[in-house]
Amino acid sequence: MKTKDKILSKALELFNEKGYNTITTRHIAADLNISPGNLHYHFKHSEDIIKILFSELILNMDVLMNNLQKINHKTLEDLYQFTYSTYEVFYSFRFIFMNFFDILKNIPVIEAQYESINITRKDEFQMIFKGFQTNNIFKKDIPDFIIRSLTTQIFIIADNWIIHNSLSFKLNKEEAVKHYALIQMNLFYPLLTDEQQQLYQEKYISES
Repeated sequence: MKTKDKILSKALELFNEKGYNTITTRHIAADLNISPGNLHYHFKHSEDIIKILFSELILNMDVLMNNLQKINHKTLEDLYQFTYSTYEVFYSFRFIFMNFFDILKNIPVIEAQYESINITRKDEFQMIFKGFQTNNIFKKDIPDFIIRSLTTQIFIIADNWIIHNSLSFKLNKEEAVKHYALIQMNLFYPLLTDEQQQLYQEKYISES
């Protein structure tokens, strides 16, 4: 592994374990047993590291979304697998969400990226949900404002579940991902057709 990749990997580990506000480039260098000068050759500031880690998070999410969009006839199971995988990725970059406000405030480039992603993701989810209506997974008589607000509800849960878990449940990764993925999926239940509601209860509620 190249030194730059080792720095990124160690930084992610330390940020996740000890927090964004307590880890400096010196801490990262010391943990890697390299000189601060060697680290600064690759990254002048910790913000430079965070920018790349945030980009890696987005790239991971892009892959998951692209894979979902490639499925011609999407099912509820496809959406669950996407949600579950999303929460696994988020957990791997959990320091970002634990310190989301500070990071966005202190690093304008990331704030701009986040705003752009929100717009793109909303459009992508709208298309997916409309497809679910066409394919008789969602009811056809759902008002547009409900479909539109659904994406906002998803973002609220997705952006904040890691903090909620740290305050309320303190579940380990596997338990937390499963628990909160199901909470997000439960948003869809009232929108499902009767047949899909039955399938949902058999598949997800009985297993929870």
